[in-house]
Amino acid sequence: MTPPAAPTMAAGDAVHVGRRRHVLLFPLPYQGHINPMFRLAGLLHARGFAVTVFHTQLNAPDPARHPEYRFVPVPNGSPVPVAIEDVVAHILELGRACEAAFRDRLASVLEEYSRDTVACLVADAHLLPIFEAAARLSVPTLALRTGSAACCACFLAYPMLFQKGYLPVQESQRDMPVLELPPYRVRDLLVIGEDGGGLARELITRATAAVKTSSGLILNTFDALERRELEGLRRDLAVPVFDIGPLHKFSPAGDSSLLLPDRSCLEWLDAWPPESVLYVSFGSVACMSARDLVETAWGIAGSGVPFLWVVRPGMVSGPADHRQQQLPEGFGAATHGRGMVVTWAPQEDVLGHRAVGGFWTHAGWNSTVESICDGVPMLCSPYFGDQMGNTRYVEHAWRVGIEVGGNIERGSVEAAIFRLMTHEDGAQMRTRAGELKKAAAECTAEGGSSCLAVDKLFTHMMSL
Repeated sequence: MTPPAAPTMAAGDAVHVGRRRHVLLFPLPYQGHINPMFRLAGLLHARGFAVTVFHTQLNAPDPARHPEYRFVPVPNGSPVPVAIEDVVAHILELGRACEAAFRDRLASVLEEYSRDTVACLVADAHLLPIFEAAARLSVPTLALRTGSAACCACFLAYPMLFQKGYLPVQESQRDMPVLELPPYRVRDLLVIGEDGGGLARELITRATAAVKTSSGLILNTFDALERRELEGLRRDLAVPVFDIGPLHKFSPAGDSSLLLPDRSCLEWLDAWPPESVLYVSFGSVACMSARDLVETAWGIAGSGVPFLWVVRPGMVSGPADHRQQQLPEGFGAATHGRGMVVTWAPQEDVLGHRAVGGFWTHAGWNSTVESICDGVPMLCSPYFGDQMGNTRYVEHAWRVGIEVGGNIERGSVEAAIFRLMTHEDGAQMRTRAGELKKAAAECTAEGGSSCLAVDKLFTHMMSL
């Protein structure tokens, strides 16, 4: 097979080649993974690195939105997943499908740049074949994990979890504490599929291998939030760990959203008193049934609380005739004058708005960190992956939110909203969230732990 020609350079790229150290990036093409990678790109670019982004055809970035970076497309030939349960299989297939094409394109880029100007490749830890291809071409790699340090520790502990009988999950043990990973219970472990094995186990094993064979681990977290978990990772891993979060406070993601946010909601928020509005968004991947949409809607309506609700395209799962995100008849009239529904929102701006007093979230890691960093307490409805573990930490470790789990019922939704937005419990959570907001700001300030970690990461990259 003849290697493809080197990708065409965007305007201005020629001045970088041979004059600056290059860092190569390869994100996993999901919104929750793309944003942290682009924030890292901004951070590295600001430190003087030239940035080249390898990307799949799926959810490909628009180079016009990031003229300061170079983009190299990598054919993947994989279909878009249609349901949450397909995501694990899709991630595994994506890595396999990209490997050969990535190796060819990486070889072309190395030939063009000259090897000694390339500092390293930073890839999403879920893409082990990308790490393996880079190793064959003698390119140092760093692994970016877009979840928490606690989730990473859970991945590393999977052999132990099977050995000690926590996995496969048994229904009678779901509420059993995992003594080695407090405050997790068995039900909080990252398990996709009740047997805890199969594709999910392969994904976890491969992600762990990517971290262990890399030259370092990058995490979007901060010392004041996960000190114990970070200490454990540094004890258990033979590679350096860089806790450089919260990344969104260091570096904007730029225009990397896969959905167009409705910014008119910010003007709508301006009309409300401080801490009075509940923001509701379940992320870019999580889905709910048509029934749960209805129960959620009537729970919000019954609460009497002002709300901003993201109901995105494709959020409802099930048969095609159920996927129309139709809010129940009468919902608009019942909430007239105190609610706004949008297909997507500029989340960082929303959470930072003075009117927002609570966030009902799926507890994805990006959303969790963003909420904490703006001092906003949470209602958590986890759907899959690391969201159960994140919820456990929100409620029982940091005590800045409560879980709205199990079967969604309008009465329980209404009660949870009341507790968060009106009850003394919510006020106490808001106070604790404010303390973590202050701690996050201290970590990212000059001389703070995250700022120092960025310096160490930069030095480490230059030494590879």
